[in-house]
Amino acid sequence: MDEPQGTPADAASENRNAQVIALVDDDRNILTTVSIALQAEGYTTRLYSDGEAALKALLENPPDLAVFDIKMPKMDGLELLRRLREHSALPVIFLTSKDQEQDEEVGLELGADDYIAKPFSLRLLLARIRAILRRADPQPESPEGERAQSEPESGGRFARGRLSMDPARHHVTWDGRPVSLTVTEFLILEALAVRPGVIKSRNLLMDAAYPDDVFVDDRTVDSHIKRMRRKFRSVDPEFGAIETLYGAGYSFTDG
Repeated sequence: MDEPQGTPADAASENRNAQVIALVDDDRNILTTVSIALQAEGYTTRLYSDGEAALKALLENPPDLAVFDIKMPKMDGLELLRRLREHSALPVIFLTSKDQEQDEEVGLELGADDYIAKPFSLRLLLARIRAILRRADPQPESPEGERAQSEPESGGRFARGRLSMDPARHHVTWDGRPVSLTVTEFLILEALAVRPGVIKSRNLLMDAAYPDDVFVDDRTVDSHIKRMRRKFRSVDPEFGAIETLYGAGYSFTDG
């Protein structure tokens, strides 16, 4: 069952206009802190302290998005996502510890939309939530928006060779076939694809994907690039548009 909300106003805040975010974590401090930040942004929150309690509620009364911790008692976040995916495509963000890289891989393979490492920035979490909700509930396109533009303008769609990107919806296709990227992967790819052939250092790519107050090391960017390549090669085994320039960074070629 739901964890008791932090204040009586929390329980009363559910309405048809507010998007609902479910938080699943056994750390009450994280539940309280994140819930307050989300409510300040206009979201409604539902709080759960373990996976078993959350699963039934998520299926019976789905929120718009859920944030799962991985390590929890009774049922961890990976098992919760595995069972949830048997019945639901609910958008999910994982919170992970820095030493859980293998769990991150498993979570993304199970269908998580993104992951954020602890200790995490609330700014980053809020930005990822907003981006995933936009992607999950896209607005109808105008006839003009159906044509991919040669240059991105105000978040509009653009194409680079066989790559098409829609920043407003975080939607990517390669040769017309969809490629499912996390929000972080999308932001890194966008930074590369906007200017084909231009070498972007790891620091520039980190700046594109993370707020200023979030520290990530070079290995994090390399891991995202590795996963992106694997995803593109699942639809095109010959994919080689993301090039590594050793000692310099990465570039995108649309040739």
